[in-house]
Amino acid sequence: MTDPGRHVVPLGAATKAWFLISLQTFGGPAGQIAVMQRELVDERRWIGERRFLHALSYCMLLPGPEAQQLAVYTGWLLNGWAGGVIAGALFVLPGFVALLALSAVYVTQGDTALVTGLFLGLAPAVVAIVVQAVVRIGGRALTHPALVGLAVAAFVALAVLGLPFPVVVLGAGLVGWLVGRRRPAVMAARARPEDAAADTPLVPDEALHHARPSARRNLTILTVGLVLWVAPVAVAWVVADGGPSVFVDQGLFFGGMALVTFGGAYAVLAYVAQAAVGTYGWVTASEMTKGLALAESTPGPLIMVVQFVAFLGAYRAPGDLDPWLAAVLASLVVVWVTFVPSFLFIFLGAPYVERLRGNTSLSSALTGVTAAVVGVIANLALYFAVHTLFSETDRWGRDHLGLLVPVWDSYVWESFVVLALALVLVLRLRWSVLRTLAVCALAGLGLSLLT
Repeated sequence: MTDPGRHVVPLGAATKAWFLISLQTFGGPAGQIAVMQRELVDERRWIGERRFLHALSYCMLLPGPEAQQLAVYTGWLLNGWAGGVIAGALFVLPGFVALLALSAVYVTQGDTALVTGLFLGLAPAVVAIVVQAVVRIGGRALTHPALVGLAVAAFVALAVLGLPFPVVVLGAGLVGWLVGRRRPAVMAARARPEDAAADTPLVPDEALHHARPSARRNLTILTVGLVLWVAPVAVAWVVADGGPSVFVDQGLFFGGMALVTFGGAYAVLAYVAQAAVGTYGWVTASEMTKGLALAESTPGPLIMVVQFVAFLGAYRAPGDLDPWLAAVLASLVVVWVTFVPSFLFIFLGAPYVERLRGNTSLSSALTGVTAAVVGVIANLALYFAVHTLFSETDRWGRDHLGLLVPVWDSYVWESFVVLALALVLVLRLRWSVLRTLAVCALAGLGLSLLT
């Protein structure tokens, strides 16, 4: 633990912490945010609860994977730009390596009983991890009945009305701003006394990294960032002499996708699937679903499913290259163009967000966004639970409106058994995400072999 008298976190200690966090980033953004909150806020106490939620609220407004952007932001707060780069890169690295290996296994072996059994245990464990995130973040962020109402409204807007995620988030920010102007005490509600320790970090706020925004700084970051972002695609285009290339097609498509992925992976998956399956033919519809299952079962952001798509697409259309080399290169290019914008958004915007941290109107708006985040995570928990615990789903309502519900007689009893085990482990015994996933994976494999 950091010496409180020094008020700094050594870069080496922070790197080690980020590496350990990166191995536990299962369960999508909700589980990943919960892991970072537990490690950085609750256990190490390097950053306060309210500072953490302030950063999270900003990241929720950005396109791209909010959990990875939150890692970049908090890494920047602790150790400057070097800390942000290390935190953001390590957040992605374990998932990249794992998904690269699983993609290779899929190409060579396809579906196996072993993989099916492991997925049977991992999927319900993910549901339990998301439920844990709802309980923990909701318990600390919803400190007033009005904030509870805002979270419920966000859940209904997403789960029943089918409103786009950006509309929900921006609406929550607007409501927070309006309520803050009329009832400042509501949006400035302090944490409960029993949670006060969580907002008393060992590293005080004034010791965290800060930067003075300027036109010169912004231009430098923007220029360097854009050059690094487009470089792999430009090289692929030159090598192909301007002709057709799977690397150029994937780089351009997924690079553009990185700028419009508001609402996380699920919000953009329909767009990705339509292009990857229908337009380019990189994967089949069935493989798109399997890729998502692999991304859900490996550490890192769920948007890493694009790596699976890139791997299969390049393996099947390698051009003059060896298929395996083409698949690995495509995976590298796609992951690069997908995540580099996240670093740009944070390094450009974080100094401004930090300077406005004391702004009452902005704080009220971000408090509203934070409350809506709880409803967003609850909607994700519902989505995971219905699709994991039942083999068929239905919708109460008309067209695209209404609540997603299961077909009750299509229940998967093995998933209920593993879910009960996972809930006990994470909520009652407070096991780590990694230990819980390992035990549940073994339980799923055992149940698969028995049945």
